[in-house]
Amino acid sequence: MKSIVISPKNDSELTFVSTLLKKLSIPTKVLSDEEIEDLGLSILMREADRKKKVSRETIMRKLKS
Repeated sequence: MKSIVISPKNDSELTFVSTLLKKLSIPTKVLSDEEIEDLGLSILMREADRKKKVSRETIMRKLKS
């Protein structure tokens, strides 16, 4: 199944689009800003190169800066 992400400009536009999709019997899900960030992070994690190794020292230096 494929999905479409729509980002309305304001609450009235969100209400309009939601109502329209409901009348067309298309299921919808409204995502919070936190859920959108989580989705983006999961996409980045899936695309990350897991073959390269980074030393513990390198990670600790990055965390300290």
